[in-house]
Amino acid sequence: MDIVLIVIGSIFIVLGIVGAIVPGIPGPIMSWVGLLLVNFTEFIPFQNKFIIITALIAIVVTVLDYVIPALGTKKYGGTKYGVWGSIIGLFVGMIFFNFLGVIIGPFIGAFVGELIKNSSDHKRALRAAWGSFVGFIFSTLLKLVLSFVYMYFFIADIIEFF
Repeated sequence: MDIVLIVIGSIFIVLGIVGAIVPGIPGPIMSWVGLLLVNFTEFIPFQNKFIIITALIAIVVTVLDYVIPALGTKKYGGTKYGVWGSIIGLFVGMIFFNFLGVIIGPFIGAFVGELIKNSSDHKRALRAAWGSFVGFIFSTLLKLVLSFVYMYFFIADIIEFF
């Protein structure tokens, strides 16, 4: 049974890394499930505190994945219109365009939001939209780093197993 848990956990770790890059797959959560599974093995001691802390971190990073593009819009000079446009664009993009919409939706939303605020300032609108894209890149890197950290813990636990 332990080998089955390790194999399934390995699949979740790989899915977590893929999900950190591919929009729509909750990478940190998938990686955490891999950690959880390896902790259910007979030879690896289950550590409640570790599992709870890593779960909370995975949840926070997953939530931040939806917030950071809007923060990027704000950081790059976007107004409330651009920030809300970025948020609305993210959800509209997810609904209608799936993976590509998660990338392009906040960009277009921030751009349109800024143009609604001031239709003549295309440069500012483009800068705010660029901020949403930078935020997307940052959140993707954050998810990727966390997924690799969870992979490290997973491998360290398996090394202890053997």
